[in-house]
Amino acid sequence: MIHHPSEYIKVAHARLVRDQSAEAEKLGKLTPAQLELAYQQQWLRLLVPAAYGGAEKPLPGIVKIEEALSWADGSLGWVVTLCSGAGWFGGFISNQIAPEIFTNEKLCLAGSGASTGTATPYKNGYIINGTWKYASGVHHATHITVNCVVQNELANTQNPASETLISSFIIDRKDVKLLPGWKYMGMVATGSDAYSIKDVWVEENRRFKIDPSAAVIQHPLYQYPFYQLAEATLAANLSGMSVHFVDLCHDIFENRQKDKKAISVKNKLVMDEALQNQTASLNEARTAFFNTLSLSWGNAADENLLQKVSATSRQLAKASRQAVDHLYPYCGLMAAAPDTEINRVWRDLHTASQHSMLTF
Repeated sequence: MIHHPSEYIKVAHARLVRDQSAEAEKLGKLTPAQLELAYQQQWLRLLVPAAYGGAEKPLPGIVKIEEALSWADGSLGWVVTLCSGAGWFGGFISNQIAPEIFTNEKLCLAGSGASTGTATPYKNGYIINGTWKYASGVHHATHITVNCVVQNELANTQNPASETLISSFIIDRKDVKLLPGWKYMGMVATGSDAYSIKDVWVEENRRFKIDPSAAVIQHPLYQYPFYQLAEATLAANLSGMSVHFVDLCHDIFENRQKDKKAISVKNKLVMDEALQNQTASLNEARTAFFNTLSLSWGNAADENLLQKVSATSRQLAKASRQAVDHLYPYCGLMAAAPDTEINRVWRDLHTASQHSMLTF
């Protein structure tokens, strides 16, 4: 039996997050109250190494928490997932600088996976330049991560025709300029704006590689492959939003069905059957997903299991979209009103589900 996401978040916390959701949309970023709760609960440090005071929780438990947070509010869940996911980089960053970065109780790492910057070797370090977009949580960031093409450096020095090398770097927030960039209908409170860096020199130890062989912290969390970790955490976000939508349908359907002239007995049965079937389908996908993720934890070398994590992540994303799209027409105009909770959930899910990692 699969547990409802509400099992993994306190009632008072979920209420606070939701009470602030409309205000967060107006601000275009999380509210101070939402942020303070995230700091108190260490949600932004879920994957930070214990050596730096982080939670360093097992991955299946982390994903259940992230699903619960997205059930409470899509934007908050997304920011926590992306920024705490960047906190996972603490397992790979040089211990010469990691302690001063990751021990911050208000740590928040934001960044983009796009390789739209350059890193030019200079005096035992690199000069960073570039512009990146869609960095969720960037307005709350203490540090920014970037992917750069390393100039004059080949991936394989033995093969001059090989592709140029792409490396990751961690940059102080003070060296980054934020740019307006988020203009989409949903996930408004993630504040996923763009940023640029111009002629910023960083030391060599600011460069890091995301690979189990490059981990500086020896814990199973940092041996788990990045792609499956990313796929699983993003899929859980969509799942949480979809469960939220389905929950809201219960009250909306009940209220609409009170109008016997608008909703006949026959149509009531159609609505109830749709709600029951979509709930069952979504929970079936959630069950398969969480069971597979649990099996893969501690078996990161099992390629078959990892491929199943990828497959069930995509299946869960698809089931989440299908459940919401199937039920949406039965919700009436309330679901189309931009100032309603159910419309915000609909907008958030259909924006977040455009992420390319779970599209195909």
